[in-house]
This record gives sequence, structure tokens and C-alpha cells, in this order.
Amino acid sequence: MRAAVIVFPGSNCDRDMAVALEAAAGRPPAMVWHKETALPEGIDLVALPGGFSFGDYLRCGAIAARAPIMAAVRAHAAAGGMVLGVCNGWQVLIEAGLLPGALMRNASLKFVCRDVHLAVGTRASPFTQGFGNGAVVRFPVAHHDGAFVADERLRVRLAEEDRVAFRYTDAAGKPAPAANPNGSTDNIAGVLSENRRVLGMMPHPERLADPALGGKDGAQLFASLAASLEAA
Repeated sequence: MRAAVIVFPGSNCDRDMAVALEAAAGRPPAMVWHKETALPEGIDLVALPGGFSFGDYLRCGAIAARAPIMAAVRAHAAAGGMVLGVCNGWQVLIEAGLLPGALMRNASLKFVCRDVHLAVGTRASPFTQGFGNGAVVRFPVAHHDGAFVADERLRVRLAEEDRVAFRYTDAAGKPAPAANPNGSTDNIAGVLSENRRVLGMMPHPERLADPALGGKDGAQLFASLAASLEAA
């Protein structure tokens, strides 16, 4: 797996993402500064990390979505390349028009930083095919504007097209209201593009991808990506 991590001013999870990708792929990803206009040759996956790109001015991800490198990211996605956006990276993908919906202020109006449980909503994607049927995983969240909002038409469409990658649940895998850390529509924690090659998610798999961090649930996502490319 040949990966690239896009780095914006204010990114703070780019190194974490790079470490997780290297562990899964056996090679370090390219670190691409936001002012670049092209991705390295032969890239399979582009990762947009968490953080506070450009200080979250205007709207979270709005300025980063207009960075020079994003034209190349859009072209990569249009050509069927894989793109992963985590936390602020998901905000950037929505602002860039690569994923639907909106990410709004948490229902509590407070920054949320804790571990959450997630049910894997579908295994029909390169990001999730490596998880077991009915899998429930634990990832950390750390965000202030993480409530995924979808109108009724989009909510139904995502469900019918099996594009909800993860939902917030309790430890038993039930999407109870108390398990939703930010007020997201239908407890949605991650969404896939129509071709299932672009994933945006609010929880951080890269922050729980090594036993030294307290668990390896996140490593399954990166291993799934690597395995999907090996099988291609």
C-alpha cells in the first residue's frame, strides 16, 4: 500500500496517521504539504488527518478544502483512488464536495474527548472488509464540531445504499442515544462515498492502533486497506 498523508497548518494527527499506515503497509507514507499541487506517483491511498486545519476559521475544513493540493486529491478520488478523512479530515472532505452531509457543533456545545464504541455498519468497502460480522470496536473521539447532520432524503439514501461505515453504540453494539457523543443523525460516525472508495469518519482509528496506546482496534482498519490492495 502506497499512501500519502496531507499536512495542513494546524494538523495534529498527521504523525499518528503516518505511524499507523507504516505499520500496516510496511513502508512510510509520503507526507505532502498542503501547498503542493500534485501527489507522488503511484499513490493508492490519500489520508487527511485530524487536527484544526487553518485554526478552524470560517468553518472547520473550509479553508483546507481550497488548498492547492486538494485539486489532486479530488482527481485521485475521481479516478477511483482511496481517500480516508478522519475528524478534521472528514470535515475537509465534506467541504471539498467528496462526501455528503454536514458536520455541526456537538449537541452539548462542548469539546468531547473520550473513547467510544462503534458498530461496523458495512463490510462492503476496502476500509471495513477486514472486520468481523457484527463487529463492535473502540476508538477515541476528540472534536467540537462532530455532529453529522443529514436531511431525511440523505439519511434514507445512505441506509438504502449501505454507506454508513460506523455508528456510535454502547459496548453491546446498540445505537442508544446515550452512546452518541455529539448528536449525529442516526448515530452515524462514518460515511462512504457512492463508489465506497472514500471514507470520512469522526473517531480516530490511528489513536488506538498499537498496544502501547491501549488497544489495537484501529489497526484493523489499516490492515483492511492493505489487504484490499494486495488482493486487487
